[in-house]
Amino acid sequence: MNIHEYQGKQILREFGVKVPNGYVAYTVDEAVEAAKKLGSSVTVVKAQIHAGGRGKAGGVKVAKNLDEVRTYADEILGKTLVTHQTGPEGKEVKRLLIEEGCDIQKEYYIGVVLDRATSRVVMMASEEGGTEIEEVAAKTPEKIFKEVIDPVIGLSPYQARRLAFNINIPNELVGKAVSFMMGLYQAFVEKDCSIAEINPLVTTGDGEVLALDAKLNFDDNALYRHPDIVELRDLDEEDEKEIEASKYDLSYIALDGNIGCMVNGAGLAMATMDIIKYYGGEPANFLDVGGGATAEKVTEAFKIILSDPNVKGIFVNIFGGIMKCDVIAEGVVEATKQVGLEIPLVVRLEGTNVELGKKILQDSGLNITAADSMADGAQKIVSLVSK
Repeated sequence: MNIHEYQGKQILREFGVKVPNGYVAYTVDEAVEAAKKLGSSVTVVKAQIHAGGRGKAGGVKVAKNLDEVRTYADEILGKTLVTHQTGPEGKEVKRLLIEEGCDIQKEYYIGVVLDRATSRVVMMASEEGGTEIEEVAAKTPEKIFKEVIDPVIGLSPYQARRLAFNINIPNELVGKAVSFMMGLYQAFVEKDCSIAEINPLVTTGDGEVLALDAKLNFDDNALYRHPDIVELRDLDEEDEKEIEASKYDLSYIALDGNIGCMVNGAGLAMATMDIIKYYGGEPANFLDVGGGATAEKVTEAFKIILSDPNVKGIFVNIFGGIMKCDVIAEGVVEATKQVGLEIPLVVRLEGTNVELGKKILQDSGLNITAADSMADGAQKIVSLVSK
């Protein structure tokens, strides 16, 4: 789960991580009032969307007076920002962060992630802050330094100091940088983050070490432990189909293709998308109905797929282990009757109760194309969609 920058900074404050003062604003008048409360000589007006690259897209402005705050807030609120992370459709700005300016001396990068190769949390740092870390990794990988963290001990002060020295934090600010990193790691662990990224981390003219930006993502599987984090969810920033899927405990991710996929198991779902692309098609979604889906759950999954206007055909690919093929078949038939399916549907069933499942489909009287294998099903749906 993602949250906004201003929300991430609120969380970081709880762990002693220094951030600039700021307020969220939903209207132009609120933005001006926030700037008055801050009373700083320079005020930053920042669009709040779940995507990076806001500055390049015109979503971050520096105002020198209240009139400029009003002008920039009016310009950004309601604007659709298109960045490298939003896709061509962009995201509409519905809230702003009004933040005090600071005397930036140097920008750095600090990030905490889970390294799946070592099964350890890793803190990364670079003196090339303010730019995309992927770009730094590609062009100057020697400027990225990493510390692998022992889960029993946690981040050690000596590791934080080593990172601070490696990225050339001024000597007189190393202590503050170490405190910053220790707090960031504590926030990552205690809040069950999947990513905690500060880009840029800045040193200022008055001797502070601040998080000028903050990106925190959270492990969805741990949200039951953090009702306070769940309350920060902004549904306006999420795909409507993905929100609906989450209500039924379905794993759904919208994609750009035209072949809807309904599969049980994440691995099989990814393989299904791969084989559709192999035969020249484009998947419209990732959808894993899980191992214990009911007919009702399958029906809702079907409806979610069909709510995508780009879907021109559907491929149902089920391997029945825990999931039974007859349950899937009943769900497919029920959903097809409810929504009045008018596009091609190819179904491949294999496993528990497969013969019963196939019989349910055959006896339904619906226009369903049966497939003998995953490859056969992929070829058939690609062919039907391209007609």
